Formats: sequence, C-alpha cells, structure tokens
Amino acid sequence: MPIGIIINISAVIIGGILGSVLGKHLSTDFKTKLSMVFGACAMTMGISSIGLMENMPAVIFSVVFGTAIGLAIHLGDRINDGGRAMQRLLSRFIKAPSNGLSEKEFTDELVTVIVLFCASGTGIYGTIVSGMNGDNSILISKSILDLPTAMIFACSLGVVVSVIALPQFVIFMILFLLAGVIYPLTTPAMINDFKACGGVLLIATGFRMIKVKMFPIADMIPAMVLVMPVSWFWVNYVLPLVAR
Repeated sequence: MPIGIIINISAVIIGGILGSVLGKHLSTDFKTKLSMVFGACAMTMGISSIGLMENMPAVIFSVVFGTAIGLAIHLGDRINDGGRAMQRLLSRFIKAPSNGLSEKEFTDELVTVIVLFCASGTGIYGTIVSGMNGDNSILISKSILDLPTAMIFACSLGVVVSVIALPQFVIFMILFLLAGVIYPLTTPAMINDFKACGGVLLIATGFRMIKVKMFPIADMIPAMVLVMPVSWFWVNYVLPLVAR
C-alpha cells in the first residue's frame, strides 16, 4: 500500500488549504523570510544527495544534455502552459487570491512548486524505494518539508497549490507500480548518481525559492531520466577504456 505517497499528497493538500485560508493573516515579511528558509532546506537536501555521487562525469553529462533536451522540446513552456490552464480551470470555481503578483511571477512560482512536489529527486527516489521494499521514511521526511512549503506558497498562489497533489499522485503511483521492474535493474552506483542528479535539481529549486536565480528547473527534468542509463554506460564501457 502506498502509505508514503498518501502522506505526501495529504501534506501538500493540507498545506495548500491552510495557506490559502491563513495567507491574508500573515505578513509579507514573515512569508518571504520563511520561503528563504525553505529554499535553504531544499538546498541542504540537494547538497546531501550530491554527496552520494559516484560518477561525476555521468551526472554532469545527464544534467547538461537532459536540460538541452528539455529546452529543445520546450518542456518548461509546456509545464507553464499546464500550470496556467490549471489555474484558469480553478478560477471558474475558486476566486484567485489578490496577491499582487504579475502573471509571469505567478507562473514562475507555480512551476517552482510543481517541480518541487512532483519531480524532485527525493520524491522520485523515495517513491521507487517505497514501491520496492515498503520503506516510506524518505517520503515521510519529504512530507515534513512539503506541508509548510505548500502553506507558504499557497499564501500567494492560492488553493491551486493543493491541486498540484493530483498530478503528483499520478506520477508517484506510476513510479510506485513500476518500481518492481526498475529497481532490480539498477546498481548502487546508478541509484547514488540518480540521487545526486536530483540533488542538482533541488539546489536549483532552492535558488528559485529564494529568488536569487530562476533556473529552468522544468527543462532540467529529462536529466532524471538520462542519469541512470548514462551512469551504467559510464561504469561498464567508458571507465574500462580510461583504465587501460
């Protein structure tokens, strides 16, 4: 049973609802400074994951070429369009918050939250581990950060943050069901490089959260698909050639 997934999406839903209700009662300074702390936490998780990296060239290659693929197919634009469509649909039923954000600022924040909740290395890896051996500790740890993060973002984005739990549930359940096929094909090195790649995305997400640099996180997602096969190829074919 996907207990970890249920806990994680529940945290996002509850945080989104609390933020949309309590947002007007929280000062801008409070929300801004707390968002900075969440950004620092995301970077901390990213740095911790990167420390597990075993094959740096494979990870760097995956990040660079994965991002290039994302940019080439305009993945970020597609996710932006999906976020706007989701907000337009919700606006028919729920009044959008008066947050003073421009359309671009709203979209940038929405994409940051979508990637943070649906496509972080921690969430994807935690879901695969949960599906393989029932260990939900990674997803539970992610939930502890996701609940207050969803609450703070919902203060400016509104209840649309809670709706992100729907695509998150679909993505995580697919990974959960496929875990029995994926996990046995992996090696410890592949898993560590996968987590390190997710760590890079988490650091980039942290920079977006504190609004220092708006990395194209959505366009970086294909790196998560590339990194394990690239890591396997590097260990089995490239390293033996270099070692000669």
